[in-house]
Amino acid sequence: MLKKIIIVLFLIVIVLLSQIDKTNNIVIPKEAIRYRIIASSNSINDQDIKKQINAEIEPLINNVLVNSKSLNRTRKDIKELIPQIEQIIDEYNVSYNVNYGLNYFPEKSLYGVVYPAGEYESLVITLGEGKGDNWWCVLFPPLCLIEAKSDKLNEVTYTFYLKEIISKFY
Repeated sequence: MLKKIIIVLFLIVIVLLSQIDKTNNIVIPKEAIRYRIIASSNSINDQDIKKQINAEIEPLINNVLVNSKSLNRTRKDIKELIPQIEQIIDEYNVSYNVNYGLNYFPEKSLYGVVYPAGEYESLVITLGEGKGDNWWCVLFPPLCLIEAKSDKLNEVTYTFYLKEIISKFY
């Protein structure tokens, strides 16, 4: 009898969860720092250059984030990276602009969460005309670079909370 009640409750929860409006936007905290690198165009060459530059910059930024203890320290460390970032980009013989501060971001989504368009504290690298597709992530809190480098991603175990509760009874 208890098993049937639990199954019915489980089905009710599933139905209720399926009815939740999933279109609500969740706002990144004000203290977040974003990162965006915009290609000059969508040509294969310009997109490749963007990816190559990002691949060289990413370890520098990742090193800052791994050692980051506070928002203010992260801000300072990112600003100090700008000359190194510019040196890397200089090797590609492309025009560019590196800006740390408030920059416009169009609506974006990360891990299934939609973030509204607006002005956000960020490091933005614009290559050439800046009319191509871009790569972006959230640096602080570090949502993309550290996770991408983690050796423990395969060790993550996903569980279903209701299944754990039910298994305690059986």
